[in-house]
Amino acid sequence: MHKPRFTARPAANYRTIAASGPVVARTNPYAQRMAIPVPVRRLGYQVAHRLLRAWWFIRRPPLHGVKCVITDRDRVLLVRHTYGHREWDLPGGTPRRHEPAIVAASREMEEELGVQITEWRPLGDLLRTSYGCEDTLHCFHAELDAPELTLNGAELSEAEWFPQYELPADLGHHVRPVLAQTRVNAPS
Repeated sequence: MHKPRFTARPAANYRTIAASGPVVARTNPYAQRMAIPVPVRRLGYQVAHRLLRAWWFIRRPPLHGVKCVITDRDRVLLVRHTYGHREWDLPGGTPRRHEPAIVAASREMEEELGVQITEWRPLGDLLRTSYGCEDTLHCFHAELDAPELTLNGAELSEAEWFPQYELPADLGHHVRPVLAQTRVNAPS
């Protein structure tokens, strides 16, 4: 007999942020008991990232990633990751093996922010050097209307909406070039 699975996210690892409201934790007693504590998951991400950086330094493989510009009218969503550099950055991640970049963008937004996005506008690719490796960033844009975000607390320490022309000083080095692509590729 098939046993139904509870598919909601563990409450202890996720926070919900309304478009303009306070952070609200999801509640599910079973998920709270079974969830790996956020500090342990964060430590896992930090250790994995350091190991990957060492691997990248030694092997210098070509890297591929996605960066997603999520806007709500004139505001852009920026996040701070719990691993790597802690500057404000665009949400994104790494495609799985043989996964198309646009599918990776949708999957990463669901995993990190709890939003399902199916309509993306491609912004093109950005070639950079990251950790001594040639890095191809596949960039996408999606416009959302007052979305409610559910942050993955293990991956993201915070997320905030900023006016596009009043960005914080401590930005990741990919943010401005990707946002410039958004303005260049704006629909007419």
